[in-house]
Amino acid sequence: MRSTYRIAHSLVRHELLLLVSLLHWIGRRPHGTGEGGRAYGYTRGQGAMMFGFGFVCVVETVTMSVLLRDFPLVHRAVLVLDLYTILIVAGLHAASVTRPHVLTDTTLRLRRFATVDVCVPLTSVASVRRELRTTHEKRDGELNMEVGSQTTITLELTEPVAYSTFFGRRRTVRLVRFHADESDQLVRRLREFTRDRQERTGPSPLPARPA
Repeated sequence: MRSTYRIAHSLVRHELLLLVSLLHWIGRRPHGTGEGGRAYGYTRGQGAMMFGFGFVCVVETVTMSVLLRDFPLVHRAVLVLDLYTILIVAGLHAASVTRPHVLTDTTLRLRRFATVDVCVPLTSVASVRRELRTTHEKRDGELNMEVGSQTTITLELTEPVAYSTFFGRRRTVRLVRFHADESDQLVRRLREFTRDRQERTGPSPLPARPA
């Protein structure tokens, strides 16, 4: 019973976040950037895909409206579902646009849609590299935040960082792969920070890769 409640709560919360993201998108107000934070978007690799998916949903809505015009009850039910699907697709893209990665003087906040939100202290960064990957295997201690089936940056940490999964479970990771439109610039900024830190405190050992 508690598990069912947690799943229902997670689904409702996620859809509310998507609706809020739509409002932010319309108002051109990014979420969580704050003062002094530098936003790094990640939607360039998925815009065409999301537009195509939305177009297919619109075509399906029109088609089903024509096919079910003689069945008013079913027609209304299917129309509501189709319109809601279009709203969710738009919300997913809006969440990606309005919830970018954010780099501050102390943390790197990594996000994807409204489902993943993890804050990495910059003092925990052991190494960062520009690495294009199009295939990802699920492993303990690793988090893959692919966009358009790809990641472009790999971040290794000196200590575990915690985040919550879609259904509210707590996980810790020591390696994060994610995508950013301005990957080279973000990698350069992170390397500058780690280099400055190592010059002040001495080099930190790299963490062992998860088996």
